[in-house]
Amino acid sequence: MSSVLSPLPQSFYARPVLTVARDVIGKVLVHVTPGGVLAARIVEAEAYRGPEDRAAHSWGGRRTERTEVMFGPPGFAYVFFVYGMHWHLNLVTTREGAPHAVLLRAGEPISGGAQMARRRKLAADDVRLSNGPGKLCQAFGIDRRHYGVDLTCSSLFLSDAPTPRGRLGRSPRIGVDYAGAWAEKPWRFFERDNRWVSRPRASPKPT
Repeated sequence: MSSVLSPLPQSFYARPVLTVARDVIGKVLVHVTPGGVLAARIVEAEAYRGPEDRAAHSWGGRRTERTEVMFGPPGFAYVFFVYGMHWHLNLVTTREGAPHAVLLRAGEPISGGAQMARRRKLAADDVRLSNGPGKLCQAFGIDRRHYGVDLTCSSLFLSDAPTPRGRLGRSPRIGVDYAGAWAEKPWRFFERDNRWVSRPRASPKPT
């Protein structure tokens, strides 16, 4: 699998965050591990466009040890811990100095399902394996070690998919009600009718 799939170039990430969030649907997340190659088609993602976006960790220009990688060049991994139990993987986008990122919310496994299942303590065909950002990271073994990883030249990367993606949908983001009007931005993109999407949401319009 790793010999067929190869990392996307930095130019993929060095574009507006909404463009990357849309285009990442259908790409393949790959993690080459000692136990084998893990791969999943990305079927759901969200865009975060700080510092003006109140839902973004970089809102207001907040620059801390946690958010520092978002202020760097595009194509790097922003990994953070939430609720004291889950890791989330984000793709740094746009350009250096613009703290924008795309959260990978869900993936459809295509390789390494048995290893993912062992990590998640579920059957390999169980939709709960990777139908959420924390579940995806646990299935892939992604944690603090992957913060700041260069996605263009490491064992963790995104690749083009061997097959076309399905119809694209979009909706407001999930779990950001605290962001006021920014919570209503239709910045969540997903593959419509794919059972691995984290949860059903009405799509304002097909894209």
